[in-house]
Amino acid sequence: MAAIDVEHLQVSYGSQRVLHGVSLSVAPGEFIAILGSSGCGKTTLLRTIAGFHKASGGAIRLSGRDVVNTPPEKRGMAMMFQSYALWPHMTVLGNVGYGLRLRGVPRDEIRARVAKVLKMLNLSGLEDRRVTDLSGGQRQRVALGRALAIEPEILLLDEPLSNLDAKVRVQLRSEIKTLQKRLGFTAIHVTHDREEAMTMADRIVVMDAGRIAQVGAPKDVYDHPSSPFVASFMGAENTLSLDIRSSASGVEVRVPEGRPVAYDKEVPVGSVTAYFRDDVASLDDPDAQIDGSIILPGKITQRTYPGGHYRYVVAVGDCHFTVTDHRYHEIDRPVGMRLPLASLHLFPDTQATGGNHA
Repeated sequence: MAAIDVEHLQVSYGSQRVLHGVSLSVAPGEFIAILGSSGCGKTTLLRTIAGFHKASGGAIRLSGRDVVNTPPEKRGMAMMFQSYALWPHMTVLGNVGYGLRLRGVPRDEIRARVAKVLKMLNLSGLEDRRVTDLSGGQRQRVALGRALAIEPEILLLDEPLSNLDAKVRVQLRSEIKTLQKRLGFTAIHVTHDREEAMTMADRIVVMDAGRIAQVGAPKDVYDHPSSPFVASFMGAENTLSLDIRSSASGVEVRVPEGRPVAYDKEVPVGSVTAYFRDDVASLDDPDAQIDGSIILPGKITQRTYPGGHYRYVVAVGDCHFTVTDHRYHEIDRPVGMRLPLASLHLFPDTQATGGNHA
């Protein structure tokens, strides 16, 4: 039986529909990341599962129990918020033990359970410290401790790491994932950060405009996007118009600025748009011919060094593409932008959503 079953969920604010028949099943002990840009409906979905928003239609079941009309405090969940939501006048002990106190747990048991949680979170010795005296990372650990102290079967995380600096954010990702596997609770994590979703989740749910665009294991969603939107959102932001024709050996890929290339894989015939990430392209000689790759003659117009590699902007005709390469190249140098056909995500032009076309 699923830990969480969402079926045809609809949420409206007045006349505005925010969720359009969303369905999702989460297994016990699974870590799900709901990924999407601002306004896609991901936080509304999470808060509706929690009971903070009222569903306009559909069903929410927890271990088979319908909870659409059940108040949040009776759903057996805990939630971590982006803003920490800690009591500033309370100590660490008071904040972490707050949910236990509301449930009438005896004082000695509260201290024992809080001590156990703080040890897991490397906060031992800070019981009597006020939360206003803690760092951002420590405060978020206190918020996590408060959620875990009540021993929930389901933990909901509403972008809890977005206010932290990069180093602490990466550290807490690992800590939350480790604790989730160790304690075995089910988790739904809302984020707009692709790397965060990829590194923490068992499955990713990509949302767009109040609908689920794709669900799958992180590698499957990254390597095999089901639509132009998902491809672009997962980092394949360069786009290239191609014409694919049938040939005796399979198909032939034609591009406006380069030579036709034979391809032996099954791909759609006709006008398509190829989506690709900057790290699958590379820079070669303009006259190079490499089996299985398109070579587009262009010129480097910009070079930056973000660390570990160079990022180039390459002009091909009137269009510009971003390419990552570990080698140093001069600005204005003519190059051949190499694109392995196997690394392109191809969609018929009727599906394409725009981008840097050539």
